Amino acid sequence: MAASTNGAIMLKTINCEGQYKDKHEISRLLLESINEIGAEHVVQVVTDNAPVCAAAGAIVETTHPHIFWTPCVVHTLNLVLKDILKAKSHDPGESVEKELGWLTESVVNDVWFVKNFIMNHGMRLSMYNDHCALKLLTIAETSETRFASHFVMLKRFKEVKSGLQAMVISLRWDMYKEDDVNKAKAVKKMLIEERLWDQIDFIVAFMGPIYEMIRMTDLDRPCLHLVYEWWDVMIEKVRNAIYKPKFASVLAEKDVEVDRFYDVVYSILIHRWTRSSTSLHCLAHSLNPRYYSSQWLEEVPNRVAPHRDPELNNERRKCLQKLFPDSQVRNKVMEEFAYFSLNMGDYSTPEALENKFHFEPIIWWAIYGASTPLLQTLALKLLNQPCSSSCCERNWSTYSFIYGLKRNKLEPKRAQDLVYIHTNLKLLARRDPNYYKSKETMWDLAGDGHESLVEENVDMLELATLSLDEPALERVIFNDEMES
Repeated sequence: MAASTNGAIMLKTINCEGQYKDKHEISRLLLESINEIGAEHVVQVVTDNAPVCAAAGAIVETTHPHIFWTPCVVHTLNLVLKDILKAKSHDPGESVEKELGWLTESVVNDVWFVKNFIMNHGMRLSMYNDHCALKLLTIAETSETRFASHFVMLKRFKEVKSGLQAMVISLRWDMYKEDDVNKAKAVKKMLIEERLWDQIDFIVAFMGPIYEMIRMTDLDRPCLHLVYEWWDVMIEKVRNAIYKPKFASVLAEKDVEVDRFYDVVYSILIHRWTRSSTSLHCLAHSLNPRYYSSQWLEEVPNRVAPHRDPELNNERRKCLQKLFPDSQVRNKVMEEFAYFSLNMGDYSTPEALENKFHFEPIIWWAIYGASTPLLQTLALKLLNQPCSSSCCERNWSTYSFIYGLKRNKLEPKRAQDLVYIHTNLKLLARRDPNYYKSKETMWDLAGDGHESLVEENVDMLELATLSLDEPALERVIFNDEMES
């Protein structure tokens, strides 16, 4: 896939059957695509965070020093949720099982138990449907989104709390004895007691900002220049949620100090961000005019502009050294950056200063950046960059729709051609304003059955992956279950 000013487009698919997909093979395929496009037109290569992809990215950076390998931010955030739910510490010898182990053992597993009991017994499911308008959700099939799916499942469970409690206190629930009576009693006890609900509220509260950022970054639109701020804001929201007084009893019941719990979660967030952030993120952040506006600086006490942040300054210089190996050209770019960041020259006009906050960054640079041509060209490149590989991974859903158990006689070349056509038709359709208004609204989201997600009676979506960028997705059931 290639992403540009005009959006994403699928270039080609490659049949790797029988190939040993090590770093050399992956880098060879990436370099072939880069050469087809023209290396001078490529800013970054975005893949997931797998070690083999990181190694392939290093080879690409060695071959083309001005091209960056960038880890997918969505994958990074899913790894954050994985570390939290798996109680994984990145400090050697440190165990965080006491602080985080109960999240899965005492909450997620209990919710799974209740959900499976209801879904696996027809009469219990009928009772649930009588009391709840929303469907229960289960976990997505793919590991890429599985841990984000835990949050979606818990959030839906919270939304149907009143219906679940009304169901288990009804006479019909106690009178039906044909299934496992002991399990029915256990489910009733869990749903009536507030302990489980308090724990769910706590998990949804502090994981909510992480999931919200996944939703924002799991898009094809340019957002590389926004990631740095999103990450800082997300960490602050997580902290505020954990320190809410109403959740103190939840951690006290588990004999976990609030400060210790936050320190563990914070260390996971910082570790993952440190491993996935690049100097390209810092430079793109530094070129966003919004972060130099008085409105943005005054939103948070002690907030400083990017040119006054020591960490950003160091990373920005590293990035410029890589992009401009010629010292004379680099010095000129740095001089132009000084004019931009200090509001000198043409950047000092009241109109340019006011519109830093109100205009889209790329539009602002197109209007006011002509006096610094080198920096303007660089800004227009970086402010058009995505931060995730989601648009590429969604092709796996398309491929499974075209080639599967029911359609298994297609030759690889024919399957590749069909995926190419189907994917690019979707991308082209999404640029049309009628995509959200016509009778064929969001036609490409319903999967194999061609159901429309805007219909209220749809309760199943036969997609192989969980796409996080469609709010309507939370209104469907996923039948393919995965081990928690």
